[in-house]
Amino acid sequence: MLAEISARLVKTPITQGSFQQEKRLKVLRKPLISTGTFTYHQSKGVIWKTLTPIPSLLLVNESHLLTGQGEQAVPAAFGKVFKAMLGGDLKQLTEGFLITGENKKPSWQLQLKPKDEFLQKIISTILLTGDTELRALEIQEVTGNLTRISFTQVTHPVNILPEQEADFERLSP
Repeated sequence: MLAEISARLVKTPITQGSFQQEKRLKVLRKPLISTGTFTYHQSKGVIWKTLTPIPSLLLVNESHLLTGQGEQAVPAAFGKVFKAMLGGDLKQLTEGFLITGENKKPSWQLQLKPKDEFLQKIISTILLTGDTELRALEIQEVTGNLTRISFTQVTHPVNILPEQEADFERLSP
């Protein structure tokens, strides 16, 4: 099933687009909604730029995460998840997750349960939905909080912009 879904995904070194993130916290009645853009680069990582309501920048590669609060090391499983999901390398997800799902037309859906003990304390399941692209991501946290991210205006440019190159250079090697 993973191979069939993976074969449907567009695979290019660069993927970018827009996102809307809805965060439902148990302590709040209304969800927190943010929007922004993302850029995935096969060898450099991910730029996650929130534009509204509060601008912020998150840079992630396989070993580091950089935010406005500084840089920190990330568990290998976490870094690989971003790359596998946005890069269409679903086979890589089997290293860190137990995967179930269905491959239907026009869309597919995968449910991921973390194998990593650290991630198990935070995430109960991740639900991925897509067609030729990843279209939605839903993270159910152990606390009961829920994050839904939908991806739109997905494109596959040949090169990244100088501004994006500068953002990637901020991540430590």
